[in-house]
Amino acid sequence: MPTRESNDTRQVLYDLLGDLPARDRPIACETIWEREQEGYILEALRLDVNGIEPVPAYLARPKTQDGPIPAVLFNHSHGGHYEIGKEELIAPREYLQTPPYAKALTDAGYLVMCIDAWNFGERRGRAETSLFKELLWKGQVLWGLMVYDSLRAVDYLVSRPEVDGERLGTLGISMGSTMAWWLAALDERIKVCVDICCLTDFEELIRTGGLDCHGFYYYVPGLLKQFDTAAINALIAPRAHLALAGTNDPLTPPAGLDKVDAALQAVYAEAGVPERWKLERYATGHFETAHGRKTIMAFLGEFL
Repeated sequence: MPTRESNDTRQVLYDLLGDLPARDRPIACETIWEREQEGYILEALRLDVNGIEPVPAYLARPKTQDGPIPAVLFNHSHGGHYEIGKEELIAPREYLQTPPYAKALTDAGYLVMCIDAWNFGERRGRAETSLFKELLWKGQVLWGLMVYDSLRAVDYLVSRPEVDGERLGTLGISMGSTMAWWLAALDERIKVCVDICCLTDFEELIRTGGLDCHGFYYYVPGLLKQFDTAAINALIAPRAHLALAGTNDPLTPPAGLDKVDAALQAVYAEAGVPERWKLERYATGHFETAHGRKTIMAFLGEFL
């Protein structure tokens, strides 16, 4: 059960994300099209979640299902590939295993959705640096708006009759990895968090000179005065959390992984559920491995 202290901490973290729309504003959804893919049904949606600009999304669901099913919010990566966005859910990418997660998750009986984050996919067309600067002038934070849209995507998911709102997960790689653990830290409805290749300790990133490995979107003013990476991730406990990292990945310095792992091992042990925290490390770079995909699907199967 959440404590008052943890809820207060979540509010402090949320307040760092700048001026955001109201969390309880109504959500509207327009279905653009629905089509049958190989083994699943794919919907293209246009969501109004923030009152500022539409949020395009893909939602994939099994062709047949018995009653409400678990759902996963998939968070796409950055990599400077602004044209990809939610397409990462359904199309092969060189840094992800096959099949794409739309196919892998629906085959396993999950519903899965991915939204275009600010400046990606159908929302692209502005320089990230320019948008970041404009938002700062307005008292807003780009990462804050991205997180807000993801929180509202969860609100939309639980409104779907096909979704079991007690069985929600989130996963992603790179920027999507960071989104997964921020989202799970802030929203207790997320029961399982899987982050691939971006459990980055902030102080170690500074020490190793890796700040430019991450885009402008990543930086939240004043964050280090209040939180480190372990403190944010501790808010996920006692819910299930799997992290996967490459030891040759400059975005996740190994010493930082050691620090976060030690902190979370202690947090989960104190909560009496040490098996719900797992860090898998591979002697690789910034991509998903075949063993990693197998581990992810098994972890979801166990805890979701």
